[in-house]
Amino acid sequence: MINGVFAPIATPFKDGAIYWDKLKFNLDKWAQSGLSGLVVLGSNGEFQLLSYQEKEELIGFVRENTPKELKVIAGTGCESTKETIDLSKKAAELGADAVLVVTPNYYKACYTPTALKAYFEAIADACPIPVMLYNMPGNTGINMSSDLVAELARHPNIVGEKDSSGNITQVSETISKTSPNFTVFAGSASWLLPALCVGAKGGTVALANVLPEQCVAIYNHFQTGKLEEARKIQLNVLEINKAVTARWGPAGLKAAMDMVGYYGGPPRLPIQPLTPVQLEELKGILQRGKFI
Repeated sequence: MINGVFAPIATPFKDGAIYWDKLKFNLDKWAQSGLSGLVVLGSNGEFQLLSYQEKEELIGFVRENTPKELKVIAGTGCESTKETIDLSKKAAELGADAVLVVTPNYYKACYTPTALKAYFEAIADACPIPVMLYNMPGNTGINMSSDLVAELARHPNIVGEKDSSGNITQVSETISKTSPNFTVFAGSASWLLPALCVGAKGGTVALANVLPEQCVAIYNHFQTGKLEEARKIQLNVLEINKAVTARWGPAGLKAAMDMVGYYGGPPRLPIQPLTPVQLEELKGILQRGKFI
């Protein structure tokens, strides 16, 4: 079973190219933070702005430079079933422990529950490593219902879901309709504790790029029954989590990483970096939370 807290890692850039030295720097720090693993090529990794070759290189580099005891999950979702299968097989060759597959989304009217079921089952049939579903309606405009996820969970190679809908009722319904061995992950640190309380196995959360120890502490306190300690941390991270996800996205996440001692650097164009005014506001949020 896949469980714990995972960081969907940012992809560092310099002059528009991947900054491998700084990625290694970040990987070394994350490896000491208590995380259960990393997700490469997630939404926070700006995967839609990367070439196929860059994706392959990133998967290989992250696996090679991450301790074996930490799992590496590769985001392999593409628009076509064929390309997703090809990248998923490549991720397996490069040593990924599982793949995370987002819904295709360009031809939204065509992506009915029937089409999505066929898409994910074809990938799971062909992929030599476990498949996790990725529900990200804020970016894709497509929401996977709990009924659809429960149907897909019957496939022996579909082992879990990252749900970034923010709908705790839907997450609860998914958990109630699937096996205890099916991993449901919170997709945001803003509701990590509520998700754990209804049976989630952990989370893949953007804030773990910036404050991995705090995210891990929520999970660990919950596991040991220290709910009040977990609640205090959960409430304290709400403002900063909103800033680096819904409000400013990858640019805010990377700026926050720079402020706490990781390398964030610039986002890849066309995403714009934060303005000086926004940077000052972000710094104030981190200071109010006593994170810097």
